[in-house]
Amino acid sequence: MNHIHTMFFIFFLCLQFQNSIITCYSNIQRCNDEWNHFFDPKTVSTSTLHSPCIIISTLTKPERSSTFFRFSSYSSSSMHNDTEEKDGSETETLKQIIDPFSSFPHIATVKPNFSSLPMKRTVRPLFALLLLLVFAATLTSRAVLRRGILSIELEYRVRIRNPPPPQLNDTLLHHAAVEIGEEKFKQEIQSLLDGNFGSHARHRTFVSWRRFIHHDRGGGAAANIPVTLRSPLFYRYWLDFRKVLHDWFRKRRFQPGIMSELTRSIKFPIDSHNKVVTNGKNRYSSCAVVGNSGILLNRDYGSEIDAHEVVIRLNNARVDHFEKKVGKKTSISFMNSNILHLCARRAGCFCHPYGDHVPIVMYICQAVHFLDYTFCNASHKAPLLVTDPRFDVLCARIVKYYSLKRFVEESGKSLEKWGEYHDGALFHYSSGMQAVMLALGICDRVSIFGFGKSASAKHHYHTNQKAELHLHDYEAEYAFYRDLVDGHRPIPFLEDRFKVPPVVMYHWWMSNCFCKW
Repeated sequence: MNHIHTMFFIFFLCLQFQNSIITCYSNIQRCNDEWNHFFDPKTVSTSTLHSPCIIISTLTKPERSSTFFRFSSYSSSSMHNDTEEKDGSETETLKQIIDPFSSFPHIATVKPNFSSLPMKRTVRPLFALLLLLVFAATLTSRAVLRRGILSIELEYRVRIRNPPPPQLNDTLLHHAAVEIGEEKFKQEIQSLLDGNFGSHARHRTFVSWRRFIHHDRGGGAAANIPVTLRSPLFYRYWLDFRKVLHDWFRKRRFQPGIMSELTRSIKFPIDSHNKVVTNGKNRYSSCAVVGNSGILLNRDYGSEIDAHEVVIRLNNARVDHFEKKVGKKTSISFMNSNILHLCARRAGCFCHPYGDHVPIVMYICQAVHFLDYTFCNASHKAPLLVTDPRFDVLCARIVKYYSLKRFVEESGKSLEKWGEYHDGALFHYSSGMQAVMLALGICDRVSIFGFGKSASAKHHYHTNQKAELHLHDYEAEYAFYRDLVDGHRPIPFLEDRFKVPPVVMYHWWMSNCFCKW
């Protein structure tokens, strides 16, 4: 605020300077008028002789001093004689005043030319110059003052628009970082690496996967022997499965800097497949993440969705016959491994509703699904990419933080009770949440469509499904999306150096209109 005070002080000095110049000019005019009147027979008087203006003008103007003393001596004498004698005529007195030096030849040798004594001409240009300077200073002060007021207003608006962001809760951060089923998960991974498919679900997955990599013998006793165990093709896939699973599990840890590596692990392989030259461009200019909520049927956003450089769709949701609502462009098919597991049962592991040229990005729900990945990856023409496990851990912690926060605020119960209500060991983020996180890492601008619920809308726009699994906390994820759209709230577990791109979310509100968060 110091510069504001300085501007006010300068403006005050300019006003004072302007007033002083005007006053000075008025005094100069008055003094010149009195000097001219000093030689006017009709106005001359003793008070005129003693006027400060006449005296100052006499002292500061050498050419006027001799005239003043000569005229004042005569005038004083003449007036004194008129008072004493009182017998002179007014005409004679005026004549003496007009020609005072005719009676005093010893004093005045040259008669002054009174007509040559007007106000000096150099005063007017000087005053004009001073007035111009005052005018310029006034304009400058007003401009500076206006700019200062504008900067104050902008600063005030910025302070209102960008209040200090709320701090993250350390207790919530600590609880969100705890993985309840970590030990059990490690044991499961080790069992898979050892070839132990003891559980019913894992054994069923193994049998389903095995059917496509061997040819059964004919009937008889030998038909009960799993010939795949002696198949070279089986061993090749088995070794690939163990290697991929081992590498994935070894990398699985918390690393918030993984967001900056998504362009290298996801974008560059896709650009290479599409034969796109990046020219040093690290991100896509704009991305649309299209969810599967039934609210998409309430508005035609197909053309706006397709206008984005990259369109990310979820879990093989249909676009046929819904193009006006959801668009027809698909750049990345994002899915969970359960979808790929279903695709693996089809001939050729077909999993391309958008075309076999569309890349697939998948996150692993169950480690045993790497069997499906190993088999399907060999038959896919487009890249089949698995998300980095460090990225998975980051997403899990973020969603759990918002879920814990919501649980405490709404229920008032302790954080230790959260696992009982959300089945902590099975709690998981949704496919849509991780797709949004992926877009944050590879896009400069993110738009979110088809996320949210409405009592009048179907759960999924392309199916008749009524409800979702309770493994996800959608309300907590919506709170996360709102913080992304806000742009000023800190996101838990993200690095400070990572800049979240602008996010716009289209949501169906109770007013039955599409709005932007």
